[in-house]
Amino acid sequence: MRPAWTEVRAAPRRKARIAIHSRFDSAASSASVVRVMPSISRGFAPEGAAGALAPNGDPVLATRFDIPRVPKILIRRARITESLFRALTGPGRLTLVNGPAGAGKTLLLAGLVGDQPLPGRLVWLTVESGDTAPGNFWAYVIEALRRYGVALPDAIGVPAHPDEVDDSLLSRLAACLNARTEPVILVLDEFERATAPEVAEGLQFVLRHAGTGLRLILVSRTEPLLPLHRYRAAGEMTDIRGADLAFRPDEAAELARRHGLLLSDEAARTLTERTGGWAAGLRLCILAAQKTDDPERFLKDFETGQSAVADYLLAEVLQTQSDARQDLLLRASICERTHPDLVNALTGGDDAALVLAELERANAFVEPIGHSWYRLHPLFAEILRAHLNTRHPGLERELHGRAARWLSDAGLLTEALPHAADAGDWMFAADRLVDDLAIGQIFTGLEATRLGELFTRMPPDTPGPAADLVRAACELARYDIDRGLADLGRAEENLPPVETQGATAAHLSCALLRVLVGWLLGSPDTTEIAARSAAGLDARGVLAKRLTAHPEIRALRFVAQGSAHLWAGRFGAARVALAAAVEATDVPSTVLPRHEALGRLALIDFLEGWPGRAEAHARRAITEAERSGMPHWARTSLGQLVLAAVETERDDLAAARTDLHRATLPSACSRDPIIASWRIVTRSRLLLARGNPAKALHVLDDNREIPSTEVHSPWLDAQVALSAAAAHMALGRPQAAIEALAGWSDAGPECVVAVARARLAAGDGEAARSLLEALPGSDGQGPAVTVRILLVRAEAAHALGHEATAHRLVARALAVARPERLRRPFLEAGFRLRELLDRRPVLGQAHDWLPAGLVAEPRDVHTGGDAFVPMTEPLSDREHEVLGRLAQMMSTQEIAVELFLSVNTVKTHLRNIYRKLAVTRRREAVRRARELHIL
Repeated sequence: MRPAWTEVRAAPRRKARIAIHSRFDSAASSASVVRVMPSISRGFAPEGAAGALAPNGDPVLATRFDIPRVPKILIRRARITESLFRALTGPGRLTLVNGPAGAGKTLLLAGLVGDQPLPGRLVWLTVESGDTAPGNFWAYVIEALRRYGVALPDAIGVPAHPDEVDDSLLSRLAACLNARTEPVILVLDEFERATAPEVAEGLQFVLRHAGTGLRLILVSRTEPLLPLHRYRAAGEMTDIRGADLAFRPDEAAELARRHGLLLSDEAARTLTERTGGWAAGLRLCILAAQKTDDPERFLKDFETGQSAVADYLLAEVLQTQSDARQDLLLRASICERTHPDLVNALTGGDDAALVLAELERANAFVEPIGHSWYRLHPLFAEILRAHLNTRHPGLERELHGRAARWLSDAGLLTEALPHAADAGDWMFAADRLVDDLAIGQIFTGLEATRLGELFTRMPPDTPGPAADLVRAACELARYDIDRGLADLGRAEENLPPVETQGATAAHLSCALLRVLVGWLLGSPDTTEIAARSAAGLDARGVLAKRLTAHPEIRALRFVAQGSAHLWAGRFGAARVALAAAVEATDVPSTVLPRHEALGRLALIDFLEGWPGRAEAHARRAITEAERSGMPHWARTSLGQLVLAAVETERDDLAAARTDLHRATLPSACSRDPIIASWRIVTRSRLLLARGNPAKALHVLDDNREIPSTEVHSPWLDAQVALSAAAAHMALGRPQAAIEALAGWSDAGPECVVAVARARLAAGDGEAARSLLEALPGSDGQGPAVTVRILLVRAEAAHALGHEATAHRLVARALAVARPERLRRPFLEAGFRLRELLDRRPVLGQAHDWLPAGLVAEPRDVHTGGDAFVPMTEPLSDREHEVLGRLAQMMSTQEIAVELFLSVNTVKTHLRNIYRKLAVTRRREAVRRARELHIL
């Protein structure tokens, strides 16, 4: 008769074994265990007795129960250990630490021991390849539990055969664990070696039935075969993945410090990006850097193909794969990201989807990034490329050509072009860029810099009109007009007729470049002709779909048109075109045109005398750039320059200086004629406002920063003349100011005002009055212009002895300037304005926004008795008119008829007059007004 343990061993698996066990009563079960134990104990001794054997007959390896020694350099990262402790104390029973080779999984768990008291008894077992046999695996698990002091009844037993395990044993083990008050924390390190489904099945059975008595931590390169989705859905599982294990720059810097290297923040960031935060890669790089004279330079430039990192990855990852998979990885390494269909195009196979998914599950440094796309670990890809060139010289170039065509056909042009360049197929790259209508992206969008740098590598002898167009675009983007025109002309000579199939995109690209050339040359007529040509091509409808995909084409055209009109002083036409650019589709490729258009609209507002509107447009331009994450060097500085000009007008010189400094930082727009010119004018005005007129003149004379254009800008020349005249006036040289403004007296009201002020300073009051009388009405003029006109008229009236008129004009100027806080016009006014304000301090008394010292202390006004009450607010123009009629003894009804007002309106004005003059009757109001010289 065979012993009972033989019956158990020979029984069918799983359900059959459980059925057999269920038929036994407890007494028979105990008896069978008694018969089993003596024979098993002789083969696998409890407590690790000397000479103990595993079920397969091999000696028990005691080192498999050892917790790995933690090196002193270990970085204990709180963010990960806290997750582990939460997992051990929360409702979850399963923790998976899953990452690639060298990610630091084992040391992370080993470092957990001793950090703080664990909520249970820790048991460690390192899995070996022999553990694919279920009996062997469970024999080692039970031995590990006993070695770490977990009291297991002898009745549990151990497997007698390496290839199978009795389900009754697993049931008894689960029941024993479930009865514990203190849970067992079982760490199974390198669990990817236990590949048998039976092992995962048994582990799932024990984990489910052990309840809170077992906390299982699996450390694995691959996902185990357990039903992880169920644990995740039930909230009973904690995932710690490769992304969690990756080092951050500050942690990499600390790791280097523990190796005796002090890295700068930039070096730590570069190293982390290059290694992807991979722990083994970081340490190998740092160890190699220790042996060099310049560790930071080494970490930045080391050759991955010839490093210890390469040896590690090739041995631990690549060479563990089959030949077919190695070939797939080597070919896929040429792409920053890859797709199964792209990989099939590179390999000529059809199974890439399955292989990539399996590699990702195996943590073979392949990670999914969504929508069926994958990415190789950057350092692994770099090493694979070096290995590809060693194994298959010359193949990489061919692979880049295949990738370029696949990506282009998939509509991923910006990814296709670098591959075409690496394949040396520049004609293909230029043709696709032009045909896709993507030439505008050389000037704008997130790809502008990359495309510009890419096509600088294109050989100058690359033939074809598309190559000439791309060269011209790159040169115009760098403001190299001469070379750009030469290449553009050559492209136009070789373009096929527009009626030729597929030629429309090239002609439209050519028209766009002509529009930009017209703007850079300061020729609005050239720009308009090219813009009409482009609009005509748009209207053909052939490229409607591509134009919709590339809204930057029209946005760039509108900005160029608006800029050309602005340069020519055609502000109305410029505003229309720039507003159209601002309204372009809000996508990354139109950020720069909208940003530039807003800056130019701000400048137009300022030149027309509307500082508040100018500030709003300027701040919106800056916000547009910041919202999109546009780097500072790519931004136009016009918004900052306009802000500096507005702040100068408001006498906020500290803010103006800050914005001017920001506007002078190196940027791609430094050769833009509008920006370069306006920067000089703004710098000169700020110097003048800060009391340095001589240096302000010197800045105006130094025009080396201004690019040459075909046409002079009338408004720019006028602004330079105005700034020069203001500087001469500050130096007490009115005649020099008149000479600076010679020929500009008909350039607008600002120039007329400046000439009139210079004439007044020179003592020619009549000439000043004649100039001012010829000024048109104030309709449409901005407050900055209106204030200057009112002030110079007040000065002229004062010079001619018309005091009351001068007072009224100053009061009106203050009222207009107050909402905008325009302090500069009052500070720049002549001595006569100061005399007016000194003699009549009541004019400025209510305007506390005026600069300190400009207005004298208010005088007390006699009320007819012993008290003196100051006047706190000036009268408005209409109140002056009502007061004048009041002095003529006119009734309220008569005043209303005289001034075409209602009686109620007149009464309102009277109440305001009484309040401001601190009186209650008509006669007192007239007398007070005469005392104040208002009448």
